Amino acid sequence: MYRFSLLLFVSLLLSACAGLPIATQAPAQAQPSGTVLFQDDFAQPTTGWDRFMVNEGVMDYDSGGYRILVNDLETNFWATPRRNFKDVRIEVDTGKLAGPDENRIGVLCRYSGANYYFFIITSDGYYGVGLFKDNAATLLGQSELQPSSNINKGLAVNHLRADCVGDTLTFYINGFQAAQVKDAALTSGDVGMLAGTFGAPGVDIVFDNFVVLQP
Repeated sequence: MYRFSLLLFVSLLLSACAGLPIATQAPAQAQPSGTVLFQDDFAQPTTGWDRFMVNEGVMDYDSGGYRILVNDLETNFWATPRRNFKDVRIEVDTGKLAGPDENRIGVLCRYSGANYYFFIITSDGYYGVGLFKDNAATLLGQSELQPSSNINKGLAVNHLRADCVGDTLTFYINGFQAAQVKDAALTSGDVGMLAGTFGAPGVDIVFDNFVVLQP
């Protein structure tokens, strides 16, 4: 079991540009439970996600999915569609294309001004839920990433679900609840996807079937 990189995400200025601040619109009004608030299968590269290619990595639509490649160490890239929600249920399919199994793959909610909640897995079978705020990440309800037999390892696809409802954050991995914690630091913001590295570069992740539902 490994520590969470001293509970820090080291993010390049370039990665901070990924997921630019959302517009100042008010959060979307609550809809009946199960209503689709936003969805994207990435079939068309015109739905507002970040697109760039630099030495440090790539974020772009790719072959009907959305690809995040991170070439630097201890670095996260994240992308958002520039929306604003309060309570959400986020689901996505994700898999590793290449790179180390010690990585970070996940979704985020309530993104605002580079603060957000994150729900992550690693390709070697660990998970975590936490808060990124003031340039530091803190795991919630755990001191380090925890193992889960419900994570499909290596190149296999995983289905992630994150519920952000009031002060309750619930993480599901392939249909099984992995964690539920409470935190009231963030109340609304954007949604998104995240990939990152620990001690080895070249984490190459693809996401597909991203959907946001009213919980």
